[in-house]
Formats: sequence, structure tokens, C-alpha cells
Amino acid sequence: MIKKRIKNLRKLMKENNIQAYIIPSTDPHQSEYIPSIWKRREWISGFTGSAGDLAVTTDKAGLWTDSRYFLQAEQQLKGTGIKLFKMRLPETPDMFSWIKHELNKNDTVGIDPELLSYNTVFALKSLLKNKGIEVRSIENNLVDLIWEDQLEFPMDKIKVHDLKYSGESVKSKLNRIRQQMCKLEVDAHVITMLDAIAWAFNIRCNDVDFNPVTISYAIVNRNNAKLFVKLDKVTKKVKDHLNKIVEIYDYNELKKHLTLLKKEKTKVLLDSETISQSVVDCLKQGCELIYGESPITLLKAIKNKTELNGFKKAHIRDGVAMVKFLFWLEQSVPCGGVTEISASDKLESFRKKQALFKGLSFTTIAAYKDHAAIIHYEPCSETDVELKPDGLFLLDSGAQYKDGTTDITRTIAIGKPTDEEKDIFTRVLKGHIDLALTPFPRGTVGKQLDTIARKPLWDVRLNYGHGTGHGVGSFLGVHEAPPAISFYRCRGIPLEIGMVSSNEPGYYKAEKFGIRIENMIFVIKDNEHSPDEFEFYRFENLTLCPIDLRLIEPELLTKREIDYLNNYHKQVFKTISPYLNPEEKKWLKNSTNPI
Repeated sequence: MIKKRIKNLRKLMKENNIQAYIIPSTDPHQSEYIPSIWKRREWISGFTGSAGDLAVTTDKAGLWTDSRYFLQAEQQLKGTGIKLFKMRLPETPDMFSWIKHELNKNDTVGIDPELLSYNTVFALKSLLKNKGIEVRSIENNLVDLIWEDQLEFPMDKIKVHDLKYSGESVKSKLNRIRQQMCKLEVDAHVITMLDAIAWAFNIRCNDVDFNPVTISYAIVNRNNAKLFVKLDKVTKKVKDHLNKIVEIYDYNELKKHLTLLKKEKTKVLLDSETISQSVVDCLKQGCELIYGESPITLLKAIKNKTELNGFKKAHIRDGVAMVKFLFWLEQSVPCGGVTEISASDKLESFRKKQALFKGLSFTTIAAYKDHAAIIHYEPCSETDVELKPDGLFLLDSGAQYKDGTTDITRTIAIGKPTDEEKDIFTRVLKGHIDLALTPFPRGTVGKQLDTIARKPLWDVRLNYGHGTGHGVGSFLGVHEAPPAISFYRCRGIPLEIGMVSSNEPGYYKAEKFGIRIENMIFVIKDNEHSPDEFEFYRFENLTLCPIDLRLIEPELLTKREIDYLNNYHKQVFKTISPYLNPEEKKWLKNSTNPI
């Protein structure tokens, strides 16, 4: 089937006289998680990971993805004729360099300008120019032309995100955005990022799985703001919510209003990382374009008091669901019949009973034994296995609540762990604790802290390929820039008070096991240890759930690390136990005993 789809694509490439075609994993909004209608790369390649770009030439095809998906991609691309390129390995060429090598002078690369950002197209053109290879925008997406059963546009109604959860009105947010625009001396800001629009206009929807956003565009001018959505999705409540603050237009009217900016010779701010080449092409003949990061990115990442209080409350409820699940799991596995999928479903059922639950924040990673070595493994009917009283079970999951987003990973011993498993688990735990305990001066960026979580593994020549931490939205995306405790995702923006991140070191042994421990944390001022010359920050935990004591080798931990773990478990028991029945409370007491 995949081979046939690639063959049909090549026919269209020939008709358009192009020798290569790029199919990214993104949409017109440069989203990480995209609506099902736009999962073109997944449909034509068979690879279902959230990150991965495909390039097809007249006789070859390659897919580039990162270490989270190496094992998954190898399995899913088998027999398709598509070669896997493992990103960030020294021997792996990047996609653009590979295209340059494969094509000849006067050949042409076709792109859909709605799907590639301005920065990406600029880099592609710059690289190919000296070989005489053209980059051409193709008006109609070639995958769409051969995708016969492509889904319809999602039409769920847009909902207002109440002030009691957002903590700031739309008017106030727009004023703060305009203040930043004034500093940059721009007249308008075109916004295409779905989470940025949801945040700025205090709206939520269900257009994208696990992400409560609506497919939309926006333009913020000095004196007005415009929102572009499918009009049938707009309720009276939303109209009243935005009345006299925001003008609402149909989603397809964006280009008409971009033309108006051109006529007025407007000075326009564009986020070059996320703005599509298509928008740039609409504006470049007439407007003065100023490229820089959207001010919304940082404003959104620094949570206000209402949002942080919401996060704390959401994590208590999520912790209750997790503890109830872990108790159930320990009782149920020895009885038989529990599988990766049924365990995942059971956890979701506990979360559904919690107040303000609005769905999962991503597909649950329920991975038993060797499946956990596939970093973003998702169980399906073909791979689902029964959990036995033996080995490790890795569970990475999260939920969307109206007052906050959660993301937690626990590695659970459902049988007697081996010495190797205990040794590595404890080293991962050391890194997790050491990062949580680290004070850092104001101005510190995430990549500076990433090494701290890796050091206990590096000491025995082990490592993991993913980042240590990612930002998290407030009832928005579970991955949110700019916070990134990562050697490769960090963009150099300092961590600020109020930023929320994950803390998730791990280790993965192919065909054996996977280990990861993840809590969500947020940045606060370290009032006790801030000398006059330097203001210091530190992290505080949000996640409340026991860490499996059966997997810990206490002698590998320092007294400081043991004290941290005991204090953390004391807090977990104190906070979660009032919501449990007597049996669950007894289990939690045993699971949080000091070591």
C-alpha cells in the first residue's frame, strides 16, 4: 500500500516536472501535534511518530526522525522502500544535504509553502542555490491529490477558557502583546501558532488530538485584533466573550486581510520559526517584514498565579488517579489478564473520574519489558502483550484538566528486578533528584542544566538520546516552548520564574527494558540562597506520585538525595492519602516509607 502511494506521488511529481518533493510532519501552523486531516506524512509513509520528515525523489525516499522513534520507524518503514535516516548521529546527513547530493543541476524541489516555515525555506534555498537546484512552491499539495479518504475539517464548537482558569483577560493579554509590538516598532503581528492564539484569546477547542486548540489564524494590530476560524464553530458565548475586542472572520479569509496589510504598507512582525512561507509570499511585496520570535511565546510560558494554582490542583487530582491505578495494577497483574492496552485504559478511567478532566494530553505510553526500549512506544492490537509478574513496566501518561496539563512517567517493577535494572534505575533517579535540587542563577538556560541529570549515567558510560525537560502549557500543549532542559531543543532563552517544565531522565536498553522517571516542575525564586550580586532560582515539584522503592539501590544515593526522596514521599502521602480508601492508603503508606 505504501509503495503504491509513493508510486502515485511520483506520477504527480513527473507531471509537475519536479525531481524531489518534501512532505514534512507539520501543518500550516507548524504544529507538533496536527489535526488528522493534515497527517500527510503519516498517511504516505506509514510512520506514525509525531516527528519525522519525508523526502521523495524520482527513485529514492528517505525519512528523518530523532532517537525517540528509531526503533519504531525501523519497524514501520520495513518493506516500504523508504530509508530511515537517524537524526543527530554523526554519520547521518540532514535532509537538505541528502537532497542536494541526490539531485543534479537544473533539477527542482517541490514544496507546499503552507507547510514549511520561512526559516526552513530560506535554509533550503541557500543550500541548493550553489548547485543550481530550484525550490518551487506547488499550489496544490500533491499528497492531498492522491489521498482519497482524507478526513473532513473538524467542526467542534469553540469554547471560552474562563478567567478563573486563565487568570488574565483577553484585553489585558492583547495590551501586553501590543506593548511588545511597540518596543519592536511594528504595526501588526500575524500569528499562526494554534496554542498562541488559544492563549491570547482565551479560547479552547478539540480540533487536534490531545491539544485543546482550534484551527485558526490571528492578526493583532495596534488598534484592533482579528481572529480567523471556521464561522460555524463560533458560538454566541464566544462572540460575547470577544465582543468589541476581537473581530471574527472565516478561516479562509486570511489572505484577503494580508492583502489589506500590503495596501497599507504595514510594518509586520512575523515569527520566522513558525510563519509559513505562504504567508511571507503574500506579504513580502508591500509590507516591511520584521522577523523575530512572537512575544506571545514568552508571555504564555511564564504562568501567572492563577495558572500555577491550577497546575497544583490538577496535579493533586492526577496524583490521586495515578495512585489508585498503581494500587490496582499491583493487585491485578498476578491474577492475569492485564495487558498494556487494558492497563492504559484503566488509568484513563481513573482520570475520567477526576474533576475538570477534559481528556488525555498525549497517547499513553504503556510499555512492558523490551517495548519500553522504544522511547515513544504506543501499544496497538498487533503489539499488545500481557503483563506478567516479571520485569519492568514503563508508563508515560498525562491528562488535560481545565486548570492544568499533566505529564508523568513512572517505571514500575511488576516482578523482582535484576541488579542491572536496579543500578540503572537508581542512576536515573539520581539525575532526576540532582536536577530537582539544583539552584541556578537568573539567566541560566536549559542546556546548562541538562548535563546535571545525565552525569550519574555518564559516570558508567551510559546516556539517553532525548532531552531532559520540555515546557508544558496551561490547559494547552504538553510540549511548549521556550523552556527546554535539552542539549538540542534549548533555544538559549533563560528559564524564568513561573515557567513549567518536565524533569525526565531515562535509559533504554534495546530489546531489554526502558527506564524513565518524570515529574513536572516549575521555576521559583530561591529566597534562602540568593546573594546580593546574583539572584538564584530553583525548581519546585508539581507531580505527586510515589517512585518505586523496589527499584532503588540506596547505597548509590547520597544523604542529600535520600533526604530529598524521603521528603518528597512524605509530601505525596500527606497530600494524596485523604482522597484514598483504607486499602489504597495502606498501599501508599508502604510505597512512601523512608529509606
